[in-house]
Amino acid sequence: MGSRLLAEMNDALSAVLADMQGAVADLDQVLSDERAALDRADADALNRAGERKQSLMHQLEQLDGERLQLTQNIDSHNENHQQTWSGILKTLAACQQANQRNGDIVEQRLQHVRRALSVLTGGKDEVNVYNPAGKVRGGFRSLPLAQA
Repeated sequence: MGSRLLAEMNDALSAVLADMQGAVADLDQVLSDERAALDRADADALNRAGERKQSLMHQLEQLDGERLQLTQNIDSHNENHQQTWSGILKTLAACQQANQRNGDIVEQRLQHVRRALSVLTGGKDEVNVYNPAGKVRGGFRSLPLAQA
């Protein structure tokens, strides 16, 4: 492989890594925005964050494919590339933790809603109130919560 081609491939890898850094930084921000939306119970902001998260994950998958293809063809161990990649991995690990925390919050709130619905419908805890078609299941009866 000629030195000019190798230099071009190194430059291309640098560009891909820079794009990945930007996408990972954006993902970190989106996860922070998602957490703020969860705290505010802002459904519209949650939907926007979810769509943006999906888009960034798709972008990162494409960039990683390019990165892998370039690294297979470059035999050098560029220290700048290794440092950049290490930073990307570190930020991705932080994003994974933030995403898990946000998911835990969603799950906890969903459990609260299910418990509230079971009280209102007279069902047992952890019983699903809706069937897969989104219809209320039969067999549950409402119970009075109090009498005057």
